[in-house]
Amino acid sequence: MFMEERQQQIAALISEQGKVSIADIVKQFGISGESARRDLRLLEQQGLCKRTHGGAIRLQQVSVLPPRDRNFDEMPIFDNYDLIAKAAASLIKAGDMVYLTGGSFGFLMLRHLPRDMRYTLVVNNADIASRLRSFDNIDIYVAGGRMRQSGSIVDSMAREFMSRLHFDLCFITGGGLTADFGLSNGTNETASLQRQVIRNSRRRVLLMPSGKIGPGTDAFVKVCDAAEFHTLITDWDCVEDELTKIEELGVAITVVQKTEA
Repeated sequence: MFMEERQQQIAALISEQGKVSIADIVKQFGISGESARRDLRLLEQQGLCKRTHGGAIRLQQVSVLPPRDRNFDEMPIFDNYDLIAKAAASLIKAGDMVYLTGGSFGFLMLRHLPRDMRYTLVVNNADIASRLRSFDNIDIYVAGGRMRQSGSIVDSMAREFMSRLHFDLCFITGGGLTADFGLSNGTNETASLQRQVIRNSRRRVLLMPSGKIGPGTDAFVKVCDAAEFHTLITDWDCVEDELTKIEELGVAITVVQKTEA
């Protein structure tokens, strides 16, 4: 098989499955790991995929619309997301005033939140707020405003609410992250609210899975530069070159590691 033909088939696998690993390419095409990495590097240069530590993933379209609905009860829980959420929750200290993201990571953090000390959470998602009613050690504040079908509240009223608060710690996530463009998200409403929270926070922690970091992940609206964050928590499959660039901006990197079954 010619190299070009093999690369076309690898690109087709990524398009159909969403991702491919180095091990899969080695096994299926009978080539070395170095040859597989070279193929992925060339495909990335053609804009056909984004390389990760262990393979490559399909490029995502630029996100411009919020999710119309988000059913947390039926949401699949991936290992990397859950481990990032656990690492984030461990940063909360007694007495902290904390902004908790209204996205999937906010929901996943609920299972890891400290239950043995008092602190305050500010949320802008109705579903997450409802689940926090059972936490008797946490004071809960909920941003007001127009609620999206997804349960999030990110309009100008919510932003005004956030402008009146200061946070010891904020947990932010987004649609994409690169060292050059920074953090980006799908809508200006969400980006504007996040900017307000970031401005009012003493410690700023960014929660991003590997699939949302690196070239080709930029969403529609820039939130802020990557250097605005003190810490980035991501997973073992992230592109090392991109992490190095972000770390050089002064951001501390925490990479969670996959647990053995």
